Amino acid sequence: MNKEWSAANQAIQAKLKQATFADAISELISLRDTLMTEIDSWRTVLSPEDFSAMPFPNANGYHNKTVAYSLWHIFRIEDIVVNTLIRNQAQILFSGSYQEKLHASLITTGNELAKEQIVAFSRELRIDGLYQYIHDVKNQDAAWLTSLTYQEAKASFSQADKDRLIQTKTVSSDECAAWLIDYWCGKDVKGLLKMPLSRHWIMHVEASLRIIHKLHPQSELEKGATL
Repeated sequence: MNKEWSAANQAIQAKLKQATFADAISELISLRDTLMTEIDSWRTVLSPEDFSAMPFPNANGYHNKTVAYSLWHIFRIEDIVVNTLIRNQAQILFSGSYQEKLHASLITTGNELAKEQIVAFSRELRIDGLYQYIHDVKNQDAAWLTSLTYQEAKASFSQADKDRLIQTKTVSSDECAAWLIDYWCGKDVKGLLKMPLSRHWIMHVEASLRIIHKLHPQSELEKGATL
């Protein structure tokens, strides 16, 4: 794992308590800004075809996906968790008509997909629309994080919250995905700030950097990853 990102994440987790909560949120927003700058830089190196390339199909790790899938997956999960579960409001995928803009055949997190299914789905996605979507999710959540209080971060979830998630049909009922609902609802908001709003980003950004390095060995973009 990138040492700077890992250290920043550990510092944030340690500060998610009442006395230092505001500092933790400020540092979380800064880390997410750093990771988004990294994500944006990929467009200077990757061709449209590269976004759907899968150079490690049999690897045991998150780098066995594609870059396009990884971006979809990170931000679909965040859109679902923040907007449906925590804030009980419309997901940006729907309020911004992004399914049409992205030409996406799915509305789920994509956990249920494997190998050629991931490649086929990645090829569907319009990269310009995908980047618009991920920035909209990130920017909306930055504003929400800024206003979040420690007391609000202690909120937990009920069966009604689980039911609301199920009703959106944005988490597949496939066994590879359905577990997510219990996982998210077993945490409080503070726990969700740890995963998926910070560590999940790092995991998939680093996996994507491994893919990029394989496709473009001379690229400078792999410096953030342990290869």
